[in-house]
Amino acid sequence: MPVKFIGIVVCSLLLFFSCQNAEERARQRQFDDTQSQLKSLLRDEKLSPQSRYAVVNRIANNLYASKNYGDMTLFLTNWVEDHPDDTYNAYWLLMVASTYLENNAEPVAEYYFERILKNYPDLLVQGKSVHLSCLQHLIQISKTPANRIAYFNELVNRFPSDVNTTEMYVRLALEYEKEGEWNQVLRSYSQFLEQPDASTIQILGIPDAYTNARQMVDFAKSSKDWVFESLDALETAVKNAISRYDWRALDKYRSKVNFFAMSWKASESDANALEYFSMRNFMRGNRIRYAKELDDTSNPNEAYLRTTGWSQYINVWYLYFRKVNFPADPDIHGRWEWAGIYYGEKL
Repeated sequence: MPVKFIGIVVCSLLLFFSCQNAEERARQRQFDDTQSQLKSLLRDEKLSPQSRYAVVNRIANNLYASKNYGDMTLFLTNWVEDHPDDTYNAYWLLMVASTYLENNAEPVAEYYFERILKNYPDLLVQGKSVHLSCLQHLIQISKTPANRIAYFNELVNRFPSDVNTTEMYVRLALEYEKEGEWNQVLRSYSQFLEQPDASTIQILGIPDAYTNARQMVDFAKSSKDWVFESLDALETAVKNAISRYDWRALDKYRSKVNFFAMSWKASESDANALEYFSMRNFMRGNRIRYAKELDDTSNPNEAYLRTTGWSQYINVWYLYFRKVNFPADPDIHGRWEWAGIYYGEKL
């Protein structure tokens, strides 16, 4: 490559970067001049509150747009410190918190969101509540169930028209579960079930919310007199009743809440899965048999007993036993119940 050509290329590159640097310096001078003029305006004691808000907001947004995040947060926190009577202090700190959140400094953001809620009255900026924004962010980033409980309750009590209260009650129940506050769990689920859209709502990350809430609340209200101390006791009682063709005993042993009878492909949440019928209708005139041992797919929380002879249409029934999951009552939690029937051979 000729030396002359190389020289031309080098000169061109130097000129290009020189122009770039000149443009960058010009932009910086313009930025500094603008910020200086705005700060001079702030020193005018006759400036109206509305104009002062506009100037502070412009300074902060200029710094944000230029990615001078540290300078922006320093400017706003100093402003709040020096002007404790500024009506918009909650909003200035919201800008600070949001900037920390965007830069993955969640603990610092959480500190400022909480500071706003505790120390500054709410206000509307562009039609939106500052406190509402803080609570919505805190719900997402807080790691403590007790704190999230407080945030959910505040959202429901203060902003019922701005949030989905049906969903809030479910999420509250789950947080109360983590804290072991079972009376509050049942209260939240009951409030959820009272909502008109409880049976149809789809909540992200919480499948079968309605079914789970309905089962827990109904179980809490029931006598629970059908549960057995152990799986062995339940299995023995059911087998003895079948051997004696004692349909009354079988009806007594079945769960009185959420008992299902369905095919293997169906779901407990299906409308026709929850059924009430007497075993008498299937024992009379039939020869009922049961397997000597529980099915080998049984586990410490669930068990299956294969039985035959119930019907000429569906001969095989699997009786489904499960451990009771009800921590609200330590005397009941961990016992066993006959919870349902699966029709047909296992899939």
